[in-house]
Amino acid sequence: MSVDERFAVIQSGFNGDVTTAETGLTSPHSDVRASAIRSLHRLDALTTEHLLLAIADSAPEVRRTAAEFAAPFHDVSIKHLIDDADVFVAEMAAWSLGERTPVTDDELQQLIDRTTTHDEPVVREACAAALGSIGDERGLPAILIACADKPAVRRRAILALAPFEGEEVDAALAHALEDRDWQVRQNAEILVHPRD
Repeated sequence: MSVDERFAVIQSGFNGDVTTAETGLTSPHSDVRASAIRSLHRLDALTTEHLLLAIADSAPEVRRTAAEFAAPFHDVSIKHLIDDADVFVAEMAAWSLGERTPVTDDELQQLIDRTTTHDEPVVREACAAALGSIGDERGLPAILIACADKPAVRRRAILALAPFEGEEVDAALAHALEDRDWQVRQNAEILVHPRD
């Protein structure tokens, strides 16, 4: 890694130097390429082309950074990154889709499916949270299933129930109030008895 190269790319995001930031995208060092994405975002100069390049990068750090900033770029598909070999890339892709307004039916379906089937609990957790953020009724059944998952997943799934109403939601919250995990109980309490 070239410390000087990375510093120059990071600095470019604060001094308006788009050229240096773009040059960083072709660096042989993955941390420089990731920093270039961040600098271009900071400069409001990030484009679809930049993201498409970064999402296909061989380095997880670069793919994760691209997913982080891809939410407003509807022409950049990131739903496949939920199945990325790197769990942190997958988690970030799920989070980013939760921030995308609106999501496509395919994106929503990917989140719904992976909330209950992904091998990694942290990704199931992120998918459940994204479904709660989106608030589409089609995601509710998957969130309810996630309410019976591992503790970390249950904690996020309970909070993801916030935009929904109905008997199933009430039953899930009532059950969560008796959960063996205190954080699940606390999150349910927040929804059942919100502070004024």
